[in-house]
Amino acid sequence: MTGPAISVIMSVYNGEAHLAEAVESVLSQTFRDFELVILDDGSTDRSLEIVRGYAAKDSRVRPIARENRGLIASLNQLIDEARAPLLARMDADDRCHAERLAKQYAFLAAHPACGVVGSWTNRMGADGKVWPGSVYKFPITPAEVRAAIGYRSILAHPTVMYRRDVVRQAHGYHPAFKHVEDFDLWLRIADITEISNIPEPLLMYRTHDDQISSRHLLEQRINVGISLHAWRMRQEGWPDPTAGVDRLPRLGEIDAFFGRAGIEKNILDWVVPGILYSKRALTNGGVAAIRGYLELGGNRTGIWRTVARLAIVFGEWKAAATLASALIKTGLASRPKPGAGETQQPLPIP
Repeated sequence: MTGPAISVIMSVYNGEAHLAEAVESVLSQTFRDFELVILDDGSTDRSLEIVRGYAAKDSRVRPIARENRGLIASLNQLIDEARAPLLARMDADDRCHAERLAKQYAFLAAHPACGVVGSWTNRMGADGKVWPGSVYKFPITPAEVRAAIGYRSILAHPTVMYRRDVVRQAHGYHPAFKHVEDFDLWLRIADITEISNIPEPLLMYRTHDDQISSRHLLEQRINVGISLHAWRMRQEGWPDPTAGVDRLPRLGEIDAFFGRAGIEKNILDWVVPGILYSKRALTNGGVAAIRGYLELGGNRTGIWRTVARLAIVFGEWKAAATLASALIKTGLASRPKPGAGETQQPLPIP
């Protein structure tokens, strides 16, 4: 029996609020030869009930239910469970445009050297209303994608369609790269195949406060930096220090992990400005990260304003006092010189 041309793979965990909308957008595709494999990652809400309801009405929907193991384990299982040679990622809170699958399938058929194709996106709010003029663009051609690595995001994860063989050759999603598993995968895939984007929005991406990028901003940005520096070492012909590790290095461990001085400061040069306005990030490890950055001789611009923001706007007086103390202490100390081998290249915006 011949399998479908495309497997649409979706992981859901307590996603009942928007799940039906996401599923409907897939089932309404103009391209019909697909299966929709939905893995319920131990939801405690009605997500599994909703998925099974669609499976009872449409044979293309294939539910998988198991205990909670997290997104990375779910994605790797979905890759193994899928029956098609082409896999299309889909999140449980987004919406596809009706011709998404048709256009990506045609693109990959016409470009056999391309292993991954994404698209531009529209943005919408939690209420499902698309933001006017909100077209988020990504580099288009393989050359543009390659040139953008280290400077900007190259793919929107829920827009991608990839060849299953290519993803398996890259060994799937790396369990250690929590919250940036997609970014790390693209960097590994970029070494073995071409990556492109279709220059039109084929997906509406929902923005809300419970997203990973909101809840885990600090860890996400640090891990992006680690992934990028691992990629750079691979480009230089060095072994990948992240291969086979169970966890990534924490702050204070990064230079020793890479065997190079200055990498941690380089990562924090990019991380710190991005967390100065986030109460969630500042109060969940951000103040300690900034303190360590200051001790490495980091840029102090805007940090005193962050002290005031913590105290007056966020009401976090203890955190404000801790950061103020670090500013005073490091201000009195001499600034260390950058270590040998410090990388000065910019880091990407996720």
